[in-house]
Amino acid sequence: MSEATGTAAEVIIRTRKLTKEFARDSFRVVALKDAELEVRRGDFIALMGPSGSGKSTLLHLAAAMDRPTGGSIEVLGQDIGSMGESAVARWRNRHVGFVFQSFNLIPVLTALENVELPLKLTHLKKGERDQHARTALKLVGLDDRMHHYPKQLSGGQEQRVAIARAIVTDPDILLCDEPTGNLDAKSAQEVLTLLKRLNEEYGKTVLMVTHDPHAAHFARAVRYLDKGELLPEGQAPEDWRTPETHA
Repeated sequence: MSEATGTAAEVIIRTRKLTKEFARDSFRVVALKDAELEVRRGDFIALMGPSGSGKSTLLHLAAAMDRPTGGSIEVLGQDIGSMGESAVARWRNRHVGFVFQSFNLIPVLTALENVELPLKLTHLKKGERDQHARTALKLVGLDDRMHHYPKQLSGGQEQRVAIARAIVTDPDILLCDEPTGNLDAKSAQEVLTLLKRLNEEYGKTVLMVTHDPHAAHFARAVRYLDKGELLPEGQAPEDWRTPETHA
């Protein structure tokens, strides 16, 4: 275990009895119930569980893309559940990089322009934004595809552009929601290897939702959710085989 994941590392995500309920017709659906989670700087944690187990709900709460209905969540020492909309948008752009399963690239923009987008909410000048975007694309191995449009890229290349966009602001946390769900095996391997490299070489803290044991194998630790409950560390549902994790 690296120093980044040791007990002395800073806790940057802490939840206490975190709960999220949704109203459907006259019913209340509990998507997440009393979740207790600590993520330390430098961790790479995979969240696993079947569809509807609360994985993405927990990730969206960590990104302040949704609000809890009970309990608390602190990220980087801030109670993000109580922040106003404009403040949380600025906070998210500065501290969180989010990677979606569906890439979410804008088709009329080039790879370089897509990656530059988050920087337009900063005070950087155009030349500085361009340089940061180029550096991010080079880091993900796409410096030769900067001026290509999404339709000119493979699925794996699109996801790497999305990762470059997520890291271009140098966020504290990288949140990934099924990042290989739409990729073939080879492209998935490349994306997972990239995430592992960002964690090990650049110290990025990664929280990744996946249903794929092979993807979870790239994480340093695995936590399981079952019917809205985050199981204790080291515990998995009986019908799930715990994937080996990297030391």
